[in-house]
Amino acid sequence: MARYRGPVGKISRRLGVGITEKGQRILSRRPFPPGQHGPGARRRQVSDYGVQLTEKQKARHLYGVLERQFRRLFEQASRRSGVTGEHLLSLLERRLDNVVYRLGFALTRTQARQLVCHGHITVDGRKTNIPSFTVRVGQVIAVRPESARRTYFRNLVDGGELKHHRVPDWLSLRPGELSGQVMALPRREDAEPDINEQLIVEFYSR
Repeated sequence: MARYRGPVGKISRRLGVGITEKGQRILSRRPFPPGQHGPGARRRQVSDYGVQLTEKQKARHLYGVLERQFRRLFEQASRRSGVTGEHLLSLLERRLDNVVYRLGFALTRTQARQLVCHGHITVDGRKTNIPSFTVRVGQVIAVRPESARRTYFRNLVDGGELKHHRVPDWLSLRPGELSGQVMALPRREDAEPDINEQLIVEFYSR
């Protein structure tokens, strides 16, 4: 499973957004870019290219996607009619690991990716261990019956976390069954709000 394994705190500080909960905690304590001179260091003016690159990296790290995967998603989005940036965010939201995270089966996208890779998740009743799998409207995403007996998933149900978990409008959740369904395509407001998708389009359109 290819994924970023570097320091999340340093990346979060460089991008100005917490890419994980840990990254957000570090950013809250040290809300300035990394470097030996600390918060008082002189910062060079960032070029338009630098701003676009930062935005692309921010989206990539927030969704846990490597460069080659991200470029492939952009190419998919650019072939569709309509607003390319919104199509890109829709494709990112519809990744299986992100859907597992949005449904509340995992606390982070990293954990969601691990649950998928370890075979705990099904799509329409079939075990699917590919985090990048793109879900479609009408598909049912659930925890495998064998996995649902594990302590982690039992605690999700018995502890009531799932019952109070808010899912986006494009998904529906059945907490007691540890399952959810894709009701519609995600809209722009359903994606991460900190991303300026137009800058990403400009980056790849150079």
